[in-house]
Amino acid sequence: MSRRIHVIGIGVGDPEYMTLQAIKALNDTQVFFAMDKGRNKGDAKDDLVALRRAICARFIREPGYRFVELPDPQRSRDGDYREAVSDWHAARARIWAKAISDELGPDGVGAFLAWGDPSLYDSTLRILDAVAAEADISYDVIPGITAVQALTARHRIPLNDVGEPVLITTGRQLRAHGVSGSAVVMLDADCSFQACPPDTRIWWGAYLGTEDELLISGTVGDVGPRIAALRADARARHGWIMDTYLLRGATR
Repeated sequence: MSRRIHVIGIGVGDPEYMTLQAIKALNDTQVFFAMDKGRNKGDAKDDLVALRRAICARFIREPGYRFVELPDPQRSRDGDYREAVSDWHAARARIWAKAISDELGPDGVGAFLAWGDPSLYDSTLRILDAVAAEADISYDVIPGITAVQALTARHRIPLNDVGEPVLITTGRQLRAHGVSGSAVVMLDADCSFQACPPDTRIWWGAYLGTEDELLISGTVGDVGPRIAALRADARARHGWIMDTYLLRGATR
């Protein structure tokens, strides 16, 4: 038998975002693998690993499972972006392959707990594909509540205008191409919405589904500077931030 891996979408902070399918997979798992990004931040606490542990403690019925925390390799910030990400994924794949071989028996069951859903701006599946090409493992995927779903639910808004498409993009792409219609922006450390026309509507959220949740909505002209200031303050206090926002151009 080969080693089996569950990739479990655990939602974005609120334990009640966990699905019954995800809870079943948690209870089928012997070893949970987690990337400890906190090791790259000196004394900064890795809240995301702690939240993963809390979810397991809440929903797993029997003791005996364990966590294996893996050092997360640094991603180069110089040179070509795509090349840097490819090298980073390859380094992660080497770490994961060794950990799975060392920590999981030949017929064991492990899991990676993906924040939100593993299909959306998450590298887990790409890295496991690389691991599976070199090792005898199989894996399945359990979907989870995404930051996009949590954001629209907390703001009580639909994702799209009637009959209109929605773009899911990044801050880097927003700066390069701007926005028309509706766009969800993720992975934006630079508050790129500030380059949008001031009458662009924005619905912003950070730490969605957690006790530290922050929500602001309005036009970029009215609330953009407040979002940028609040984001910087929250980032400094927590040592990390996960945020996303929906933009919608003003109708003429």
